[in-house]
Amino acid sequence: MPGMTSDVQTNDPVLEMAFRAVLLHQGAIIAAIVLALLLAYGLLRRRRITPASGARADAQPAPAPEASARRFLRVSFGILWVIDGILQAQPEMAAGLPSQVAAPGAAASPGWVQAVVNAGGSVWSYHPVEAAAAAAWIQLGLGVWLLAAPRGWSSRLAALGTVGWGLVVWIFGEAFGAIFAPGLSWMDGAPGAVTLYIAAGALLALPSRAWSGARLGRLLLAGTGAFWLAMAVLQAWPGRGYWQRGETGTLTSMISDMAGLSQPPWQARIINGAALFSDYNAFTVNLIAVLGLALAGGGLLAGAGMPGPRALVPGGWRSWGPPRPRVLRRTLIGATAFCLVVWVFVQDFGIPGGLGTDPNSMVPWVILLWAGRRAMTDHLPAGEPARPARQHRFSLPDLAERLRAAPAGALRAASRATASAGARALSSGRAVTAAGAFGVVMVGVVPLALVTGSAQADPLIARAIAGQAIAENRPAPEFHLISQAGQPVSLASLHGTVTLLTFLDPRCVADCPAATELKEAGTLLGPAGRQVRLVAIAASQLHYSLADIQAFDHADALDAVPNWLFLTGSAAQLQQARGSYKIFVSHMTPASSVMADMVFVIDKAGRIRLEIRDNPGPGTVSTRSSFATLLSGAARQVLSLG
Repeated sequence: MPGMTSDVQTNDPVLEMAFRAVLLHQGAIIAAIVLALLLAYGLLRRRRITPASGARADAQPAPAPEASARRFLRVSFGILWVIDGILQAQPEMAAGLPSQVAAPGAAASPGWVQAVVNAGGSVWSYHPVEAAAAAAWIQLGLGVWLLAAPRGWSSRLAALGTVGWGLVVWIFGEAFGAIFAPGLSWMDGAPGAVTLYIAAGALLALPSRAWSGARLGRLLLAGTGAFWLAMAVLQAWPGRGYWQRGETGTLTSMISDMAGLSQPPWQARIINGAALFSDYNAFTVNLIAVLGLALAGGGLLAGAGMPGPRALVPGGWRSWGPPRPRVLRRTLIGATAFCLVVWVFVQDFGIPGGLGTDPNSMVPWVILLWAGRRAMTDHLPAGEPARPARQHRFSLPDLAERLRAAPAGALRAASRATASAGARALSSGRAVTAAGAFGVVMVGVVPLALVTGSAQADPLIARAIAGQAIAENRPAPEFHLISQAGQPVSLASLHGTVTLLTFLDPRCVADCPAATELKEAGTLLGPAGRQVRLVAIAASQLHYSLADIQAFDHADALDAVPNWLFLTGSAAQLQQARGSYKIFVSHMTPASSVMADMVFVIDKAGRIRLEIRDNPGPGTVSTRSSFATLLSGAARQVLSLG
């Protein structure tokens, strides 16, 4: 994934401190939103109480109760989303998620999958702190919103929010759940844990009448059973490696990968023991996995009342057999135990190892199974009044005619009724909590949307790699050299412009990004770039001829940059220039040189104002962009000094 090089450590203190600072800043905004909602809640609640009796002046009949299956699903996944949001706030998440979570998941996928993941992941790579904070607040807000909104449009909107964000995570964070990678296995979490969050959100977004009968539960259980049977076939397929032991055994290597993560000692002992047992008993372990999936899938189909002997009945509807509650109950108990065993010994509890972002797939599977059972066996209370049929469709001409016929007093009454309805909605404690949760989601969504369209990486990445710029205020050493065009250039001739000065080996290709960064910095400066010179001095003791630097300019497309100067001279002149700026070069081989990577920011009067340690390695697109942003910002800062 573009953006995070080996130079950026997951526990980098610069990124961690910035991440905490952003979370605290945005947390203060959220606190202000919550305080404003609480004040509004208190005021509106007081207005709804009559002075005489203390009873509510606009008491309304209680809404229909939420189906118990839907409530179980909503609360369970609301808690999971809250847990996921808390996990996203881990200090190492800003730098660690692209390199340790997203990139490994996409590595084994086809090229087009990697391209899609890299395209979306560049947002995180370019803006790691903002993206990490946004993910934390969005997931925390969605979880609280689900918990606070049991019914109505607000609840369904929260569910749709989880579907939308889940798709983003599934594509860019889980690389489509690795379904296009070899070695796909249900035990490893396929087709991606977040797909279960998406499925739950889609179920919760259904109208309430969908939960009033057993059909939804039967479809959920039967669909799960059919999917698990397909996964059993995939797990048992010869040649996929699951029956083998050693490094070639997919199941063994899967557990061994989890054992290699940083985790508590007690957890490491469990997963290491599981890896060792799987290595010596690979065939038996995979046989148990295949039988477990097959028995659970078949039991779910039978318990849900799979389609009977008649595949189709007149009208095209499938004919279902009677449900088998006893079979279903036993299957669910066995399937739950099976999921927990996989969760502990294969998925390593999902969370505590490495940079876990969710509990993986087994916990959501168990929740969906039991929610399906409840939807099959539980119904809304008998005698619930049916929803009244609509008498008329809404139409704009109809509305206009009614407004023309209505007297002014009726319009004022309607306006007061609408305001009263809004006040009632806002004065509900759950509605206030849901509104606050929506605010939390927006605190994450808005900054993420703002940085998504930015082509400039956060300079914080450069500071994490190279450290803070060193402030100076001393005369820059003079030099007398010639440019790539053969024209004499001295430091005095550059007075009146801000100069970004560095030292480059003309034969450097793979590990010298400074030229590209200076070029991009000039582009970022825009019109202000006319007051800035981008200057490099040949740093090689072997290759410093005009032909060498001209070839370098042509290879890096620098010969078309108007404010670019690549300077050279005699060996003695170059040695004096390097020494005066304390740049010492040593040649490991005739083709490679080693030196300090520095950029000096020199003001219009010829004084060094900043020293910036440059990118010491080849970097990636986002690290180069980050250094370019840092350099352009430094040039603007010195330009402002006059």
